[in-house]
Amino acid sequence: MGKDTILFDGKPQFAFIGRSNVGKSSTINILLNKKELARTGKKPGKTTEINFFLINNKFYFVDLPGYGFAKGSLEKRGKIRNLILWYLTSKDFSPKKTIIILDAKAGLTEFDKEIIEYLKNEERPYLIVINKADKLNKTELKLRYEQIKAESGQKNVIIHSATKKIGVSELANQIFNS
Repeated sequence: MGKDTILFDGKPQFAFIGRSNVGKSSTINILLNKKELARTGKKPGKTTEINFFLINNKFYFVDLPGYGFAKGSLEKRGKIRNLILWYLTSKDFSPKKTIIILDAKAGLTEFDKEIIEYLKNEERPYLIVINKADKLNKTELKLRYEQIKAESGQKNVIIHSATKKIGVSELANQIFNS
């Protein structure tokens, strides 16, 4: 399927965005109950381009490249950042919803905050997901959850773990019933 077909076929797109190694691909795979649809890996930076997955010929899951991979060159990181911004700001695309995936340990990065601010200003729907929730104890997770809600100004934040399958049905409901 050509790029132009995807750009203009009218099917809704759900974009997944987050820093490198945050679990975007794992989240896509768990939502679709497919083990290896989106590429995953132990090393950050596996996704370096925009990947479109046509689901049931009805909508796309869009796996955006991860940002912030420290070992990548400044030039490579800049190109990835520009690619993400191009997708989100392009008039050719208008994701039905952007799913911002955060690492429970790391919280919000500056680029996450930039993306959220842009989406708010453009009145584009988005959802914040705290992934890798299983990596924190209950007290730490509650504190991180409250911190992210406060910093983002978003009341609806989902706690998730692709590994432990925490919050999968809530996330699916938020995406598919939007």
